Amino acid sequence: MATAADADAMRRAIELAARGLGSTSPNPVVGCVITDASGAVVGEGFHQRAGGPHAEVHALEAAGGRARGGTAYVSLEPCNHTGRTGPCAQALITAGVTRVFYAVGDPNPQATGGADTLRAAGVHAEQGLLADEAEAVNTAWLTSVRLGRPHVTWKYAATLDGRTAAEDGTSRWITSAEARADVHRLRAESDAVVVGSGTARTDDPHLAVRDIEGSTQPLRVAVDTNATAVKPGARILDDAAPTLIAVAEDADAAHLPGAAVLRLPRTATGLDIPALLAALHARGVRSVLLEGGPTLAGAFVAAGAVDKVVGYLAPALLGAGPTALAGAGISTITEALRLDITETVRIGPDLRITATPLAKER
Repeated sequence: MATAADADAMRRAIELAARGLGSTSPNPVVGCVITDASGAVVGEGFHQRAGGPHAEVHALEAAGGRARGGTAYVSLEPCNHTGRTGPCAQALITAGVTRVFYAVGDPNPQATGGADTLRAAGVHAEQGLLADEAEAVNTAWLTSVRLGRPHVTWKYAATLDGRTAAEDGTSRWITSAEARADVHRLRAESDAVVVGSGTARTDDPHLAVRDIEGSTQPLRVAVDTNATAVKPGARILDDAAPTLIAVAEDADAAHLPGAAVLRLPRTATGLDIPALLAALHARGVRSVLLEGGPTLAGAFVAAGAVDKVVGYLAPALLGAGPTALAGAGISTITEALRLDITETVRIGPDLRITATPLAKER
């Protein structure tokens, strides 16, 4: 049975895993803590970048010979395959670790089986310690493996009466500088940032991460069905970060850099959202931050492709102007997308609310 000390060590492993958010795709984030035979922490590590050493390798290197007879706490089941790095299950066995607690089983068929390898070598391997916390920090990668598409977080900013812009169209600085800085943290933790043609045309957004040291710039994506919103010289086309402009298969995109154009099928209301997500997934994108306006957000909701909602609410009222969501295919209250609020945090004068969709009753 796991003890309070075991839970503390696993919690630390999960904290370490979170340090890799935004820099490990298409791999998961993983953290590892090693204790010696007496229970003292002798090694820590986390997966820092795709292709680099895994969390267990970093932790074992720090522990050295003190790992023998000790315990490993890993946020994700140790891998069992050889890719760009060797199998972590074997590394733990070779180091002489006698117990392994892992929070979440690996759903990737190419890497799973590490726990069975450990048990076959006589190592006590136990799953499930702080599983919910570990799932939460690795939700993007787990979603991508289980659903075959990137995890999508829809972020929006609005007044308390739900307006994202004034009636005259002005929309900048609805929320505070603190809230806007927090959005850059979300961008830094994401593989791609997506906006629609309305945002691209009205705001000429840059979408790159600012003021976060060591961050990996996400892929900037503009959904511009008719290739009319993104013009030559648009800020999204600079070299600060990679860019894709998603357009319809029949759109005239001759004015855009060819390498930046992604052609997708049309639907009755715009581009095919599942096709967009499939194309991003094929490019190694595992987490998407949707910053688009109400129309694009509605298209994602209608497609069942929103996994988390982060709303920044400013203590202000406008009384008129666009709302955060439109065209979501919801016509009656019984069809409402119900959410579970998982966090409320004060960000400067604003309130950040995080929620996830509830599973629909069958």
